[in-house]
Amino acid sequence: MLASLPRRDRQRILMAGEQATLALADVLCKPQERIRHVYFPTAGFISLVAPMEGYGSLEVGMVGDEGMLGISLILGVNISPLHCVVQGAGSALRLSAAAFRRELERSDALEQTLKRYLYVLRSQLAQMAGCTRFHVVEARLARWLLMSQDRAHADAFPVTQEFLAYMLGVRRVGVTKAANALRKRKLIAYGRGNMAILDRRGLEDAACGCYVAVKDAYDLIMV
Repeated sequence: MLASLPRRDRQRILMAGEQATLALADVLCKPQERIRHVYFPTAGFISLVAPMEGYGSLEVGMVGDEGMLGISLILGVNISPLHCVVQGAGSALRLSAAAFRRELERSDALEQTLKRYLYVLRSQLAQMAGCTRFHVVEARLARWLLMSQDRAHADAFPVTQEFLAYMLGVRRVGVTKAANALRKRKLIAYGRGNMAILDRRGLEDAACGCYVAVKDAYDLIMV
């Protein structure tokens, strides 16, 4: 996202922020907490998780270098609706909420880009809600792996079955069964807390249509 901005705007935002390390499982904000910082991931990615009372939690979106965390500030809302946790370790440009508002007022390009991104993110959240309701775990797991690979920019990344169960909102036995099915088809390999994608095209065929729908929405609006 930062790379898409005009050079002058991008340089000003870089000067206003600081480099921050995104450590795996770090919690960047919690529901109903005031947003103190925004993050533009430059490597790594962040899960947006909705707490479901009595049912644990469910991932409803992801933010990588295509977006930012703290987007509700452009609406004048400084409260986070979601639990935001680092899913892929890396780095980000971090701005205080006050510094971000100042840059937003100074840059029409930043404001317009973030308005388009807000539309894309809302589409992603809606798509993930339908995906959870209607699609089987194996297809959802394939979709999740593809979305993670896109943001990790790597074929392998650390993830445990416990974490996958948490992200997908299912019991661990369901994740184990789905992962075994994908492994038997030689689409993935996993072990010792690491996941590797062996056949991306095959994984795309195994995924539900939500992956393409989310990607198409981004390509249509942002590119």
